[in-house]
Amino acid sequence: MPAVDNSEVLDRVTGLSERAAAGTGIEIIEVQFRGAGKARLLRLYIDKPGGVTHGDCELISQRVGALLDEDDAIPGDSYTLEVSSPGLERKLTKPRDFERVIGQKVRVILREPVAGIKNIEGKLAGVEQDTLNLETASGDSVRIPLDRVQKANLKFDW
Repeated sequence: MPAVDNSEVLDRVTGLSERAAAGTGIEIIEVQFRGAGKARLLRLYIDKPGGVTHGDCELISQRVGALLDEDDAIPGDSYTLEVSSPGLERKLTKPRDFERVIGQKVRVILREPVAGIKNIEGKLAGVEQDTLNLETASGDSVRIPLDRVQKANLKFDW
C-alpha cells in the first residue's frame, strides 16, 4: 500500500471540517493527523465565543465523521477521530487566534528579543498590521511583530 501524504490528508480534512462546522457558530482552530497504521489519530480543535461544550464536540464529530466516510478522505487503515477544545492555555499561531483573545493575558516567546526581552507576559491590548500590542504587569506597552513570535499561548491565572 502506498504511503499516505499527511499534508494532502490535512488539507482535505480541514476543508471537510470547515464545511461541517458551517452555520454552527463553531470554528475549526486546528487539524492534526498523527501516527501510523492502526494507531492513527485525527484530532480537531474547535472553539466558539463563550467556550466549547461537550455537545459542540459531539456535533462536530458526527458531522465530520459522516463527511470523512462519504468522501473516503483518509485512505488506508482505521483511525480515531477526536474533537476537543483547545484548552485554557491554548496556543496562538495565526493573526485570527490573537484577535479572538484581545483583552486576555498571553505569554509570548520571541525568536529575537524586543526591547531586550525574549519572554513576555501581559494583557493583549490589540493586534494591528501584524503587530501585537501587549500591556505588561508593570504597565509598559510592548509592540511585537508577529513574525518575531516563536511561540504564544493564553495564560490562565490558576
